Amino acid sequence: MRIRVSAITNLQSEILMSRAVHRFALLVAIATFFLIIAGANVTSHDAGLATSDWPLSNGQVFPRMVGNLFWEHGHRLVATTVGLLTIALAIVLQIRERRSWVKRLGWVALGGVIAQGLLGGLTVKMNLPLAVSAAHATLAQLFFLTTVSLAVFTSRSWMLEPAGRLAEKRTASLRRFCLIACAAIFVQLILGAVLRHSATWDQFLPTGLLAAHIAGALVVALTVGTSVVVTLRNYLSEKYLSRPAILVGILLLVQLALGVVTYFARAASPNDPQPLNPMISLTVAHVAGGALVFAATILLTLRAYRVLRIDERAYVLAPA
Repeated sequence: MRIRVSAITNLQSEILMSRAVHRFALLVAIATFFLIIAGANVTSHDAGLATSDWPLSNGQVFPRMVGNLFWEHGHRLVATTVGLLTIALAIVLQIRERRSWVKRLGWVALGGVIAQGLLGGLTVKMNLPLAVSAAHATLAQLFFLTTVSLAVFTSRSWMLEPAGRLAEKRTASLRRFCLIACAAIFVQLILGAVLRHSATWDQFLPTGLLAAHIAGALVVALTVGTSVVVTLRNYLSEKYLSRPAILVGILLLVQLALGVVTYFARAASPNDPQPLNPMISLTVAHVAGGALVFAATILLTLRAYRVLRIDERAYVLAPA
C-alpha cells in the first residue's frame, strides 16, 4: 500500500512540475505556427529578396519596415523569437523534465531551429534556389512536428493516460493508419513547398508539379480520412482519441476546400500587376491549413500509440 501511495504521489508531483513546462512547450509550438505563416507571407508577396544581406537587413538590425522589407524582416524577427524560445525550452527541459528521451527531444528541437535559421540565410545568400528554398520550407514543418510533439509529451493528459490500456487488432491497426497518414501529409507538404517556390506570382505553376500536388491531396484525403473513420468507428466513446480525430476530419475538409479556391486564385495571378489579394491571403491560409492538419494528425498518432496495443492473443480451435 505504501508503495502504491508513493507512486501516486510521485506522479502527482511530476504532473505539477510538468504543467509549467507544458505551457511553455505549447507557447513554442504556437509561435512556430505563426513563423510558418510569416514565411508563407514572404513567399506570397515575393519578398524573399527584399534585402540581399543576412542576418542584417540592408546593414541594419532594425531597418525601416516598408514595402516587402516588412514581410522579409518581420519573418526574421519572428524566427529570432522562436529561436530564443526554443533555446529556453531546451534548457528548461534539462532542468525540470525527468524523462531522458524528452530531454533529448528538446536538444533535437534546438538543433532543428539552428539548422532552419542557417537554411534561411543560405536561401537569401544564394538568391532563392529552388532546392534550398524547398528544404527551408520542409524543415519548418519538421520543426513544427517536433514542437507539437513536445507539447503533447509534457501535457497532463499524456501523463495520466495508462500506456497500452486498449487492445486493437493487428489487421486493422489505427496506429499503422495514422503513421501512414502522417507520412502522406509530409510528402504532400514537400510537394507543396516545391510547387510554391518553383514559380513566382507572375508565372504559371508547372503542370507536372501541380498534377503531383493534386494527386498528393487525394492520397492525403484517403489516408487521413481512413484514420478518422477507423477511430470514430472503433473508439467513438474514447474521447482521448475521438476528439482529435474529429478535429483532423474538420481541418482536412477545410484544407481541401482551401486548396480548390487557392488554385483558381493562383491561376489568375500572372495577369495581376503585383501580388494581390485574394491570392495572397488564400495561399497563406492554405499553407497554414496544411500545418494544422499535420499537427492534428500528429496529435492523433501520438495518442494512438500511447493508449493502444496490438492484441497478441492467439485463438486456438478446441479439439472436436
